[in-house]
Amino acid sequence: MYTFKKSLIAFVGMHCKRSIPALLIALAIVLLACTVSQAAPTLPPGNTVQQWNTIAENTVVGSGAFQAEGFIYMGYVSSAMYDAVVSIEGGYEPYSSAIPDASGASADAAVVEAAYRTLVNYFPSQAATLDSFYTEALALIPDGTPKTTGQAVGLAAATNIINLRTGDGRLTPIGVTSSFPTLPPGPGVWRLTPSAFAPPQTPWVGSVRPFILQNADQFLPDPPPSLQSSEWVEAFNQIKTYGEATSSARTSEQTAVARFWSANVVRQYNRLARDVAEQQDLGLLQTARLTAMVNTVGADALISCLFAKYHYLFWRPVTAIDPTAVTADGFGPIPGYDDANAATVEQLGWRPLLVTPNHPEYPAAHGTITSAMAEVFSSFLGTERFNLEIHGFDAAGPAGNLNAVHHFEMPNDLRNEIIYARLWAGLHYHFSSVAGVVLGRNVAKYDLRHAFQPLN
Repeated sequence: MYTFKKSLIAFVGMHCKRSIPALLIALAIVLLACTVSQAAPTLPPGNTVQQWNTIAENTVVGSGAFQAEGFIYMGYVSSAMYDAVVSIEGGYEPYSSAIPDASGASADAAVVEAAYRTLVNYFPSQAATLDSFYTEALALIPDGTPKTTGQAVGLAAATNIINLRTGDGRLTPIGVTSSFPTLPPGPGVWRLTPSAFAPPQTPWVGSVRPFILQNADQFLPDPPPSLQSSEWVEAFNQIKTYGEATSSARTSEQTAVARFWSANVVRQYNRLARDVAEQQDLGLLQTARLTAMVNTVGADALISCLFAKYHYLFWRPVTAIDPTAVTADGFGPIPGYDDANAATVEQLGWRPLLVTPNHPEYPAAHGTITSAMAEVFSSFLGTERFNLEIHGFDAAGPAGNLNAVHHFEMPNDLRNEIIYARLWAGLHYHFSSVAGVVLGRNVAKYDLRHAFQPLN
């Protein structure tokens, strides 16, 4: 305010010899300019794709969507934005289909329209907030034929995606559970887990039609190891030792790594995409291409993972180590079952460092999505030495923060960390995360060979 007062005094002094009406008009202009400059912007930072990727992320996560279904919704929005931009700028295959008559259209207007129309279709309850962003974003684009043509392109792109994905197996409302084929109760069979004993998380995701894959079981992992195998004994004893909440074998650094990866992966990898776009000074097309790759591949990876999880229905460590850690879930008796292997010793009261998510064990979802993302960023950047900085949860900060940063030079550095992070968290056996890593890499490699490619 002090700076404004000084500017206003200087302005009046410069124009004191003018007529009063002219002075009042000029003064009104200054006041209006000051008001605009001091108003807090509502749009997030970055180019138009970055802005609407952030808006989409906040909309999806804010809806309460679980992470697997969250990537599905992000896939809808990001593919619509990508198709809108590529229809105007060309150079790459569209995800769905190119929009005709896009020549001379504003790509910014197309992005705004595509993202907005897709989001309000799936999240009508958030329309008021989305309307505000939409109005502000369009006001920044000069009126004229390029703007209106761009809006038409964006609307067409959103409509194409919405029509394409209609009947794809997505269930509503957000976070809804569903039925799934169960297995006869016994050793190795999944049970609900403490402390919430929450209903099974989104089994329906495994039945959603993939974005690019041919089907959800295209890369189905081999079954988990036999409970009589040496691999099972090693994995059981390893997580029992290192994954317990009060483990003395796990170091403070390992505990921090485990907690780092408790962040929401939708936020982690979309933030990473925006960070890469900023660091690489990407334009709209490449930003749209990267975010579409992240979210469609991410969705396919987790669709494949959830299909496998509810196919195998393998038990979590807390259920295997402490047979009393079950509830009247209808899946078996109380207490649960011993694995009937003399080389493993159960421990009553054993609990993991982090609360076990409410879906089956095998394969590990974090291993799957993280491996897929490692492949996406390596492929997009065209190098095995991608030198990425990923934001994760900092236990010293507020809930849900992404204040901690880990640096990864190569894709396999990232994959290796997630395997051990979930082990140290007490959530996944080593073999489950390895299976997830293989699944995620296979899904990503296939998807990226069949989408978002340069035109010949």
